[in-house]
Amino acid sequence: MANDKAYLVPNPIAPTQPILIDPDKCTACNKCTVKCRVQTLLPNPEKGKPPVVVYPEECWYCGCCIEECKFGAMQMRYPINQRLFFKRKDTGEIFRVGGPDAPPQSYFKPTVGDEY
Repeated sequence: MANDKAYLVPNPIAPTQPILIDPDKCTACNKCTVKCRVQTLLPNPEKGKPPVVVYPEECWYCGCCIEECKFGAMQMRYPINQRLFFKRKDTGEIFRVGGPDAPPQSYFKPTVGDEY
């Protein structure tokens, strides 16, 4: 057992896919992996490759990793129940039923892989 090696194998992607990483923008600095509170992201064992989303179902959607990325390589995909908002026809006001005020308009931009 002297040559036993450990391999990083990501879990199957959860239906929500909480974090999307653009490999063309990612510099593999791994600052996001250090900032992640629950270790959803781990450094890729291949040098120069984006971090691996290992435990997508454990993501808290806190956005620490997104905030830490200075290259804009990451996007947060909130669960569908957190992406539903309504717009008043007469005023154009965007709101969430029974919830806090709607987040900034940037949340309404479709992200890569959206099926709608």
